[in-house]
Amino acid sequence: MIEQIVSTGIFIIALTLIFSEKVNRTIVAFTSATLMILVGFYMGFYNQELAIEAIDFNTLGLLLGMMILVALMEPTGFFQYLAVWVGKISKGRPIRLLVLLGTVTTLVSMVLDNVTTVVLIAPVTILICEILGINAQPYLLSEALLSNTGGVGTMVGDPPNILIASAAGFSFNDFLIYSLPIVFVTWFVALGTLRFLFRKDLNKAVDIANVEALQELRPRDAIKDMDTIIKVLVMIVIAFIGFLSEEIIHLEPSTIALTCSAVALFWVRPEQLRTTLNHVEWDILIFFGALFVMVGGLEKAGVLELLADVIVQGMVLPTVVLGVIMIWVVAIMSAIVDNVPITIALIPVISSLGGMGVEIAPLWWALAFGAGFGGNGTIIGSTANVVVTSLSERTRNPITPSLWNKRGLPVMLTTCTIASGLYVGFYYLFGF
Repeated sequence: MIEQIVSTGIFIIALTLIFSEKVNRTIVAFTSATLMILVGFYMGFYNQELAIEAIDFNTLGLLLGMMILVALMEPTGFFQYLAVWVGKISKGRPIRLLVLLGTVTTLVSMVLDNVTTVVLIAPVTILICEILGINAQPYLLSEALLSNTGGVGTMVGDPPNILIASAAGFSFNDFLIYSLPIVFVTWFVALGTLRFLFRKDLNKAVDIANVEALQELRPRDAIKDMDTIIKVLVMIVIAFIGFLSEEIIHLEPSTIALTCSAVALFWVRPEQLRTTLNHVEWDILIFFGALFVMVGGLEKAGVLELLADVIVQGMVLPTVVLGVIMIWVVAIMSAIVDNVPITIALIPVISSLGGMGVEIAPLWWALAFGAGFGGNGTIIGSTANVVVTSLSERTRNPITPSLWNKRGLPVMLTTCTIASGLYVGFYYLFGF
């Protein structure tokens, strides 16, 4: 019993510090993971070997492989090309600009993780808004919210999806079959909600001189290295063919991603390899690894098994109803604390329920929808939110927690409602 209390205390304190944002979350997670190992070792329920076993290297490998591909692409100007091209197509019309930037951000976030996507596209969005003399808040906020929403549709679009796919054994195609259709409908609802919430900003007239200045920009000027763009795009396409063929070639997604990134590195041979590797989000990888170690400590101390027992003993509801409840509970928790630690903490609980005879396939999808859509609720609900908020400080109108609550929370509630209804429909019509 004392082991459960101590390990739970370490985890709760870590989440509290992460939520407070007074200390960098990677530092908190890394320190707490180390403390969990030390305490577990001296109390006899955890040690270094068990901590290593707790780390999901398939998840970390997939993230690392995709990050390396993005790091190779980042200095080429490809993503800036996309953003400027979208700006020109919009012809300075705010509503059209919102739809186009939101769509491009979403499509890219289905291929890359949403954090990387907003890091690349948000700065160019700020530039376009400065040229047009318009408030960047609606566009930056919408990019984060729509990338979070759209990223749920693919296995690699959102960090929680990568975690869930690895734990549940879901393939890339599983997400295309069961998640993408629900996300497709939900995304349009989210876009309509944002259009309504930002109606005052989007209905303001834009100075014609600013529109003409935007039209003078040439997307082709953003391209700095076409040769590298072609090489990396080829490897990204091969990676996705590999993801789609996962069940045929019998390779883990991490192996596919790491192989393609290795070939891309050898093919491109960047002059400054250190610079390329500096663009990899190492802090995110360390953060994930540390969370795995902490949750492993909870598992070995018996906390997660105890929680699963409580759920099973009190469970008199059908699985589909339990799934809907999970969507909302996870969404609320993800809005309060970043959706990544919530996902990592709940994965072993769902796995334990499966060992007790509970039908857990629907619960995995409920976890994905709750974590993905719930992350929109607050400024700290997902890493992409934090990144966009930080970048907005470069503008005349930074995004504040109050503004995010007024815009993100309605989007979260709307998307969770739509997803819950579609979830029930999919459960009875197609099964999971």
